[in-house]
Amino acid sequence: MTEGVESAGDLIDIAVVDDDPDFLNYMEDLLRDESRYAVRTFDQPTEFFSSAEEKVPDIVLLDMKMAPSTGEEVVEQILARWPGVCIIIITGYPSLESMRATFKLRVFDYLAKPFSLAQLRQTLQNAIEQYSLGQTAQDRLRNRLGHKIKLLRVERNWSLKDLANATKLSVSQVSSIERGTNLPSIESLLALCRAFDRKPSEILASIDF
Repeated sequence: MTEGVESAGDLIDIAVVDDDPDFLNYMEDLLRDESRYAVRTFDQPTEFFSSAEEKVPDIVLLDMKMAPSTGEEVVEQILARWPGVCIIIITGYPSLESMRATFKLRVFDYLAKPFSLAQLRQTLQNAIEQYSLGQTAQDRLRNRLGHKIKLLRVERNWSLKDLANATKLSVSQVSSIERGTNLPSIESLLALCRAFDRKPSEILASIDF
């Protein structure tokens, strides 16, 4: 799980890594004016990694062309250390081939310079929704645990009714847990774990919480 947003009122932490100082200044002013972001800028990947060791950002906006490092190398290092971080590639040299290569790196999205404020806003909003940023810890726990329960049920080709029968919970209870509407009680969580033949610690560890 990435560090950063811990309550609904906290700012979403964005790191911008680019060797163009004018672009960094532009992005810093632009994002801070949006009032929902905390922004850190770095003109070298080494500076970014030093800062991220102390506080991992929620979103990284990363330039693909920064000598001596390649964007691919930086992406691989980021995901090796913090696999839950959202990475959005920014580049002034877009091409279909580079776009395809970028997505193979498991990044979230790709922005080609010059991009509009509307494009940036939409891309960030998509990332916020996909990564459940800006939520409280309890919100994230409900969503991640519910998603995991649903995956385990689907793996067994069980319907909601099948899982309800296996756990002695109601269909509506199981459904609300899977949708992230409600956290299961301790008794319900233990019943779900028994149904899937999993330890509670194993399920919690698998959702990176």
